[in-house]
Formats: sequence, C-alpha cells, structure tokens
Amino acid sequence: MFLQHERPQHEGLEGRIAEAVAPTIEHMGYELVRVQVSGKERPVVQIMADRADEAPFTVEDCEAISHAVGAVLDVEDPIKGEWTLEVSSAGIDRPLTRTKDWNRFAGHLAQLELLVPQEGRKRFKGIALGADAETARLRLEDGTDMSFPRGNIRRAKLVLTDELIAATAAPTQRN
Repeated sequence: MFLQHERPQHEGLEGRIAEAVAPTIEHMGYELVRVQVSGKERPVVQIMADRADEAPFTVEDCEAISHAVGAVLDVEDPIKGEWTLEVSSAGIDRPLTRTKDWNRFAGHLAQLELLVPQEGRKRFKGIALGADAETARLRLEDGTDMSFPRGNIRRAKLVLTDELIAATAAPTQRN
C-alpha cells in the first residue's frame, strides 16, 4: 500500500478526483502519476498511471484502469454533466510529479514551470538532480545548481532526448 505523501500533489477538482481514484488504482497494482482536467463544455479527465512493478504499460492496463476509475467516478460524481475519461501511461517524456520520479530520472534533462517566479523567472531547464518531499533540484545549462520548492512547481517534465530513450528502452531478448 502506498502512503499519501508518495502520491502526486493535486488541488481543487483534480485533487478530489485523485483522492477518489488513487486507492482503487493502487489496489490494482498501479501508481497514480497525474490527474488533469481540461475543457469546459465536456471536460476531459486524464488519468496518467504507471505499473507499480515498473513493467511496461500496455493497452490492457489502460482498459483495466479505465473501467475501474470510470466506475469510481460515476459513484463519486465529481463533475456534473457529461465528461470524457482518458487513461494513459506516463510515457517517456513523462511529468515529474512525485519524489520517486525526480530521483528515478536524475541525470536526465527536465524542464519546469513555477507558479511564482524565482530569481525573476518562471521557466527553467536543466539536468534533474533528484528531490525530496519539499524540494526538487536541477543543474541548469550554465552549470548552476538550483533548488525549487515542490509546492511552487506548476508543472515539471522530462525532455525527450536520445539518452532518455536509450535509458527507458525495453531490454532486448537474446536467445
């Protein structure tokens, strides 16, 4: 079972949805990476997940999560009216929403956007150096190491590079 602090941080409607669906997803052997709601007329609820065993994420995983989460959201009814559910893997150029994501992908290029400017800027790009519960760290392109309060990070994600592709490629089978 996963502890609350290991889940990604969400607020408002996305927070209520995450709170409702995370226990079900975790019970099924998955980890919640992100909940995002977009659109006004017919909102789209995007659930991004990983397999807890770190095995490759499949279409069948998406289907299983979609059925389970759809049932939970039908009961919880956090969005009035019609809405659409999308379930996906975090992908290669994944969002960095949890401490474990920052630490797992330390050494790879990442970009982040802040809620409140730091040193006069809201956007930063550099090599992920890891994180703890309060702070995420990047080595900027000029070699400067910077720390960012996790609560001030609006969004952060990996940047697709050849190194990242090589590091996340499935191992080849040899006979």
